[in-house]
Amino acid sequence: FTNGSHKVENLPDSRLKLPFGVRLNYFAGDRVIIRTYYRYYQDNWDLKAHTFEIETPIKITPFFSISPFYRFYKQTGVKYFAPYQAHALTEKYYTSDYDLSSLSSNMFGAGIRYAQPGGLMGISRFNAIELRYGHYERSTALTSNIITLLAKLK
Repeated sequence: FTNGSHKVENLPDSRLKLPFGVRLNYFAGDRVIIRTYYRYYQDNWDLKAHTFEIETPIKITPFFSISPFYRFYKQTGVKYFAPYQAHALTEKYYTSDYDLSSLSSNMFGAGIRYAQPGGLMGISRFNAIELRYGHYERSTALTSNIITLLAKLK
């Protein structure tokens, strides 16, 4: 707080959330798909957000593909947010959680996928494996690198 005292954040017990999303995919020939996604979000804490994603899987062979992707996110902060030591003791609700502040983020990366209808490594139920890498940057100085391994079992 502005006077140097400390308390645990206090937020309302309920939150009304209204998301709306749409996906549009375009098949650009036999080897390329353009997948897009847009989402608008609003709640009664005054948070408003936009998300846009695009991914373009490209089939190199019938069993092997690469998928570059990009995601953009932007939000307005909630009405209860203020930076550390900026809240007044008279406020009923307060938080300094930067996940609830105004921010934007970008994430980009790619995945490689290998899938065979008859199975992988002699296991018929194990029919796909994918490795994805993503680099994430947020306007609040948070950055991260993410590696994901997906194994599909039927």
